Amino acid sequence: MTHRSIRRALTAALVAASATVLSACGASQDASHADDGQAGEDFVVLTTFTVLSDIAQNVAGDHLQIESITKPGAEIHGYEPTPSDIRKAEDADLILDNGLGLELWFEQFVNDVDVPHRVVSENVEVIDITEDAYAGLPNPHAWMSPLNVQIYVDNMVDAFSDLDPEHAANFEKNGEAYKSQLQEIQDELIAELSTLPESQQALVTCEGAFSYLARDAGLTEKYIWAVNAEQQATPGQISSAIEFVNDNDIPAVFCESTVSGKPMQQVVSATDAEFGGTLYVDSLSEADGPVPTYLDLLQYDADTIVEALTGKES
Repeated sequence: MTHRSIRRALTAALVAASATVLSACGASQDASHADDGQAGEDFVVLTTFTVLSDIAQNVAGDHLQIESITKPGAEIHGYEPTPSDIRKAEDADLILDNGLGLELWFEQFVNDVDVPHRVVSENVEVIDITEDAYAGLPNPHAWMSPLNVQIYVDNMVDAFSDLDPEHAANFEKNGEAYKSQLQEIQDELIAELSTLPESQQALVTCEGAFSYLARDAGLTEKYIWAVNAEQQATPGQISSAIEFVNDNDIPAVFCESTVSGKPMQQVVSATDAEFGGTLYVDSLSEADGPVPTYLDLLQYDADTIVEALTGKES
């Protein structure tokens, strides 16, 4: 029996003993107490990055302890786990990862710990990368489509129900409620982005992280590099972006929060385009920042894109 199993067995025994004493003393128990989250607080679910953590929290409610390995603002692709990350993982009951090649460090990470994990992008219709050395590999940024995240939610509901069957009905209820919110913001995003004039329905970014959002909204996507696995952009990549912006009279270009915007500034200097702003993809901000939740991230990005490309506030 592992140390976690022993700990849970002891905890269960203490809880049962306490319940017996309270019953003998005639103490009344509020029927709603079983649903206040206390029974499941011993289960720890670890996610690989903050976006997944926020989504998972909406599904788990108060019944599971959700933590992210990476902190707000961290670059997820090239993350290097620390000894404290390994210790945290060893004490977890479940690890959630995005999959699709996003967490390049994750395979070695999970090999070092004996903890089950679930790939939350399972069953998503994948878009392949079409450029550079990564051509033919799946674009990992599937969460940039709220439609895909509804699939993430279903996978989390299943995983959480296996982990904590007592609260399976709660996870299902929470998941359905959150999926309704996801559908609402999907509809709002498409309506907002559809206001772009046809000549401005193109999204130029540093990383190719918006393929799924571009597909949903009917935007043409152009990026400097496909995946944040390179330290800097190549001259050829920058030249390709400059050519696209000039040929299509793109009014504004963007870069993601977790990478340097210097390569995109070269595009701005060589074209008539303006820098339209910083977009969020791989990480949420701190609680007092512009995108403390996943839904905030989607709305912020859509507002930034529309305002920059049209010159009008959305």
